[in-house]
Amino acid sequence: METKIRTVIVDDEPHGRDELKFLLSEYREMEIVGEAESGEKGLEVIIKKEPDVVFLDIEMPQMSGMELAQSLKNMKKVPLIIFATAYPDYATKAFRVQALDYILKPFDEDQLKETVEVVKARLNIQGAAGRSVRRGSKLAVEDDGRIIYLSPNEITYLFREERETIICTKDRQYRAKLPIKDLEVKLNGYPFFRTHKSYLVNLEKVEELIPWFNGAYQVKVEGKKEEIPVSRNYVKELRERMEL
Repeated sequence: METKIRTVIVDDEPHGRDELKFLLSEYREMEIVGEAESGEKGLEVIIKKEPDVVFLDIEMPQMSGMELAQSLKNMKKVPLIIFATAYPDYATKAFRVQALDYILKPFDEDQLKETVEVVKARLNIQGAAGRSVRRGSKLAVEDDGRIIYLSPNEITYLFREERETIICTKDRQYRAKLPIKDLEVKLNGYPFFRTHKSYLVNLEKVEELIPWFNGAYQVKVEGKKEEIPVSRNYVKELRERMEL
């Protein structure tokens, strides 16, 4: 039986809800279990339905999307948050409340597809074709015109630099055009963790977690002098993943 991703949509504009429902209907894994036209109603629906993911507008009267996302952090089962908004200026704040992703209206179908893949990767759900990343699979990267196949176990961390993603092994660096979001999907099934919006770290390579400032941390990975940033929003989950 195929696993369904229980989904709630919260948006004060009926057209916005209808458009998102229509687009998500293309993905049979996504099951719309509820919707709401306000933050207050959204909270009620989310508590009742206990969804896996919430698509959440930001600009709403009374309780804003940001306020609702903040209140959800107190739930026993915290859903993944995808902000779906017409306002690009909230992106930084969105990630401060641990939003998984941020998509803009009018919705771009390719961007939404990427978002659905990231949701599936975070929930460790196979795609519609029943394929998942297999142990032993390799990541293809270009290097001076050649295709190099890297075992995910060789990778210590990845980070975004301008329009490229830098893939670091113990001894070398490789450059890829794919964004971290896509590489995170490809590496689903391996112990990689997003410590920051621009960094993805192999947890098996982490040696130290170092306090930094304002609740943020840095990690050190084996074989590297660089210290990798950990947003304070990800510290708790990182420790849960790392510790017995």
